[in-house]
Amino acid sequence: MTDTRRIAVVSAGLSTPSSTRMLADRLAAATVAELDERGITGEAEVFELRDYAHDITNNLLAGFAPPALEKMLTQVATADALIVVTPIFSTSYSGLFKSFIDILDREALSGKPVLIGANAGTARHSLAIDYAIRPLFAYLHAEPVSTGVFAASSDWGGKEDEVAPLSSRIERGARELAEAIAAKPSLTEADPFDPDTYLGQGRSFGHLLGGLAGE
Repeated sequence: MTDTRRIAVVSAGLSTPSSTRMLADRLAAATVAELDERGITGEAEVFELRDYAHDITNNLLAGFAPPALEKMLTQVATADALIVVTPIFSTSYSGLFKSFIDILDREALSGKPVLIGANAGTARHSLAIDYAIRPLFAYLHAEPVSTGVFAASSDWGGKEDEVAPLSSRIERGARELAEAIAAKPSLTEADPFDPDTYLGQGRSFGHLLGGLAGE
């Protein structure tokens, strides 16, 4: 039997093309390659948050997730691991990324391995991963890997950092995520009408009935 693991990749980039999406794609490809070396088939599905921006706003205002957004949130919650990448604005994550976090059920990412990525125009914002983004996933009881991958504009168009080039950071983060995935049993494909989807590994009945848990 083939050991297959699903990875949800969430990109909070706003433009097309997006360096945020570029980083997300490279992290996903590297993780799938690392899993392959371990005899595990990795399937990465990318979700561009800008495609769900209006639905996310409506969910925040009305407490109901439209069908497309509900499907995406369930796929994120039932994936074996998560890769998230956000641009850094004003020294922190983007508003769209935070809105996505706000509509997640508080138990949706519990125990889930997460690889965090971020990008900005200058390397001066690289610490945002640890002081701004990582605490969000600690609050959600997720399990972020030790390495967070930050990319500055110079990583794409100019000479890479000779101390820790972007390619090396990507490989290290992907390797840690693959190890975390391999150490856990595979999650089964969730049935949206199965209570375990909402109470165990996915979303709560508060979301199912319309309304944010804890609000």
